[in-house]
Amino acid sequence: MQMAVSKHMNDLLEKGGDWYQPGLSLDCVIFGFHENQLKVLLLKMLSVEPWALPGGFIRKDEHIDDAATRVLRERTGLQDIFLKQFAIFGDPARSDRKYHQARFRKEGFSVDKNNWLLQRFVTVGYYALVEFSHVIPNPDNSSIACEWHDLHSIRELYMDHKVILDKALETLQHELNHQPIGYNLLPQKFTMPELQKLYETILDKKLDRRNFQRRMTSYGILRKLNETRKGGAHKAPYLYSFDVRKYQKALKEGLQGGW
Repeated sequence: MQMAVSKHMNDLLEKGGDWYQPGLSLDCVIFGFHENQLKVLLLKMLSVEPWALPGGFIRKDEHIDDAATRVLRERTGLQDIFLKQFAIFGDPARSDRKYHQARFRKEGFSVDKNNWLLQRFVTVGYYALVEFSHVIPNPDNSSIACEWHDLHSIRELYMDHKVILDKALETLQHELNHQPIGYNLLPQKFTMPELQKLYETILDKKLDRRNFQRRMTSYGILRKLNETRKGGAHKAPYLYSFDVRKYQKALKEGLQGGW
């Protein structure tokens, strides 16, 4: 694995400036929901202690949205992903040339200060919503691991990736007031308590059970099934699914009210 990462890095340093758009990158915040926790998919690079968001460069003949879709497909194994651009991060200090030079030297590379990878990079942030159980985490060519992390356990990330993550979460929280969330994060069948827990985890606050159920049913995007969740200690709750047509309409037209 380490030899493959080193070879890729050598190719990237030597030829990447011919392949990719200089000065422009993308970073993806991939959210999943599992065991009542909001998860984020992160990468571990060879000689860097903090974990990093999945990201990449944009080929010179590639639309940036296509590049983001490609990166997400390679990291998750999924084809059809809810993906949204949410911010651009352009702080001149976000990419520290001396830090990266020291990192490359540690990995055995001698890098000229004018190398394309040491120049200033503006990055475009995307967030994605995926169903946890469908994802097959896969490291990129610059990483040695790709794993899910509990959102609330993440304290430090590579470069400004924590800033990007925080902004993605803030955007997701804001959009809960205007659009439905859940279709891409929950399994096909779910209970009302599971849907409520998803909202509470994203918002990081407790919601009143009756008010939550009343509001969600008023949107008309849920189908109550003639099935219940078996195996619990309490009365088995009914299962629900999303009405996909009405859900897609709500995504376009928005919802009334806020949390």
